[in-house]
Amino acid sequence: MYLGLGWLFFGLGFIGVFLPVLPTTPFMILALWGFSKGSRRVHHWLYTHPKFGPSLQDWDKYRVIPLKTKITAVSMMSISATFLIFFTEIPKYGLYSALALMTYGAFYVLTKPSVKKLD
Repeated sequence: MYLGLGWLFFGLGFIGVFLPVLPTTPFMILALWGFSKGSRRVHHWLYTHPKFGPSLQDWDKYRVIPLKTKITAVSMMSISATFLIFFTEIPKYGLYSALALMTYGAFYVLTKPSVKKLD
């Protein structure tokens, strides 16, 4: 089951490389978690991957979210919120729930460091 989740999240993250509205790094972090429970070999492969490995290692060791990623994430959340508010007829409870989740996500992302703090 965990290996399947790892591949599902990896696939979504891989698609995110090509689609700017789909984030890559959060899905790769989830994929790494799934692989850690399902396959040491695949976990090691993703953790040391030349493209995805460095950002996953920075997250694992330092909980770093690069500034470019923060800007992209908050921008996409802002665009999504604007779209929901002005161009949909979503029920109020759905709108408020979505906005609350986006606000929490933005707060979480913005409170993480942007660069590694070496001891």
